[in-house]
Amino acid sequence: MLQRIQTIYLLLSAIACGVLPFVFSLWTEESGKVIYGTDLTTSIVLFAASTLLSVISIFSFTKRQNQFVLNRLNMIFNFILLGFFVYRTLSLSGEAEVSEKGIGVVLPAISIVLLVLANKAIKKDEDLVKSVDRLR
Repeated sequence: MLQRIQTIYLLLSAIACGVLPFVFSLWTEESGKVIYGTDLTTSIVLFAASTLLSVISIFSFTKRQNQFVLNRLNMIFNFILLGFFVYRTLSLSGEAEVSEKGIGVVLPAISIVLLVLANKAIKKDEDLVKSVDRLR
């Protein structure tokens, strides 16, 4: 059933990882060059994997446990991406590489929050189905 609330959360997560890295910058280097999520190979791969997992999870609504596991894997990818961004922006030499941080660094955190909300709704659905099965 695609009309559940977790579908909205997963769709927003897919948008946050698939569309918004093209719109919002990650940071501005000291030379004035603006870096987007699509300028780094690692971020491209992780953003694409996160988007793909969100879309696959949307369409695997008949298998709630599988959907739950896919969301957990997606959260791991987003934590890796967030760690990569923090590592790149917090250089040891201060202003050597990153001059100004952009809103794009926060996109994995937004996606993680949406995935947690989706998993909470999936668990709620699973508990409801189990309680109905007990009555039969």
